[in-house]
Amino acid sequence: MPLKQKNFYVSTALPYVNSAPHIGFALEIIQADVIARNHRFLGEEVFFLTGTDENSLKNVKAAQEQGISVKNFVDKNAKKFYELKEILNLSFDDFIKTSEERHKNGAEKFWRACKKDIYKKAYKGLYCVGCEAFYKENELINGLCPEHNIRPELIEEENYFFTLSKYQKRLKKIIQEDEVEIIPKTRKNEILSFINSGLEDFCISRDIKRSQGWGVPVPGDSTQIQWTWFDALSNYINAPGYADDNKKFQKLWQKNENKLHIIGKGVLRFHAVYWLSMLLSANLSLPKRIFAHGYLTVNNEKMSKSLRNVVSPFELVEKYGTDPVRYFLLREIPPTKDGDFTYEKFENRYNSDMASGLGNLVARIIKMAIGLNSKFQIQTKSLSPEIQARASKIYENRKKFLEEFKFNDSLKSIWDLIGFCDRYIEKEKPWQKNEKQKNTIKNLLYLLFNIANLIQPFLPETAEKIFKQLGIKPEKITGKLNKILNFKIKEAKPLFPKL
Repeated sequence: MPLKQKNFYVSTALPYVNSAPHIGFALEIIQADVIARNHRFLGEEVFFLTGTDENSLKNVKAAQEQGISVKNFVDKNAKKFYELKEILNLSFDDFIKTSEERHKNGAEKFWRACKKDIYKKAYKGLYCVGCEAFYKENELINGLCPEHNIRPELIEEENYFFTLSKYQKRLKKIIQEDEVEIIPKTRKNEILSFINSGLEDFCISRDIKRSQGWGVPVPGDSTQIQWTWFDALSNYINAPGYADDNKKFQKLWQKNENKLHIIGKGVLRFHAVYWLSMLLSANLSLPKRIFAHGYLTVNNEKMSKSLRNVVSPFELVEKYGTDPVRYFLLREIPPTKDGDFTYEKFENRYNSDMASGLGNLVARIIKMAIGLNSKFQIQTKSLSPEIQARASKIYENRKKFLEEFKFNDSLKSIWDLIGFCDRYIEKEKPWQKNEKQKNTIKNLLYLLFNIANLIQPFLPETAEKIFKQLGIKPEKITGKLNKILNFKIKEAKPLFPKL
């Protein structure tokens, strides 16, 4: 169901900073950016949050390997994640680092809010540093972590636990009835299956020696550090001001029913089970939706340093440009399933859809318009009803597809309109002087104006370039207009040179 509340909150998961960003996280943050931009387009007040998870043991070990302090190490890598804002043209409103004081203060307050459900006991278990999580034997594959394909360490120590078992029935009802909607339904069913198998209390702290003193302290116990997931998940409330319980926190979290987490499928359990139960314990508002995307492989193999197949978004953008990277990840990768990246697929998609598709269409229309006149005044109600209906339909499709997180289908519908324009040009031959020439070009300019509007959330830089060539400003429209549009056509500049 579409959400109608004015305030809209969207967040990504917080990536670990033990290494530089790769295109797997670029996929997630671009998806979140599209959703944020679309809600702004709809006139809503948007809060788009991302950041970095810096309190994990893997960061401590990685810093030691480089011979630098953990603080210097996490600051250096967090900076690279923040730099994605410029290279990927992201519109996030806040970037929270879990080493910040505002986060630490909020995480300690959150611990105290959950205190009634926290107890201490001795524990022995199999711990994967990569996941920063304990595993049961039956959750391993051939004795290895299913995510990182490594053998977990056997850890024995006295730690604090959260009474997750207490929330089993309540969580099941919340998810079954879509009080918190998990998308896609296959992931919802996975979580319900996990809940039905029986929820066990989980460990939420680490011995300070094993943590080497890095992380958020457990309030009232100087021997313990909060488990990185317990503290990291609270970032979603700490960024808007949970520690101070300010007006922003009340507006964006407590009194806002329009809250969305965009995450990878591998961390769904942490968000849909642990995080929800912790919020219930603290008597705080729940998110409304959790969207779980699939993984990105490279040549059908998992990205791995050992395989030397990790693809850097910085290198991709430097070679091909920002919008081509955004377009490929949104169009080629299935939103809820795993998708594969290869340079061949990337260049094929670039040449066919961007250079020969949108880029070629813009150049053709601008050239024909300039050949006739540099200024056009278009009264939209006088345009072809078929043309207006086609544009209006694409807006409806985009709205529907984005509500369902079908980024690829939304882009396909826009590119179908581009294909229609090409066929319309071939049919009407507006380069030939006749009585229909001016009206045909006006129809094409109107469609191009709409295409630029439609692609704004996906390809903001390209949309801006098209508007500039048309000499017109973007508008928040839904396809059918009853007004006058004034175009001041400028010289066509290539959008996407062929590779």
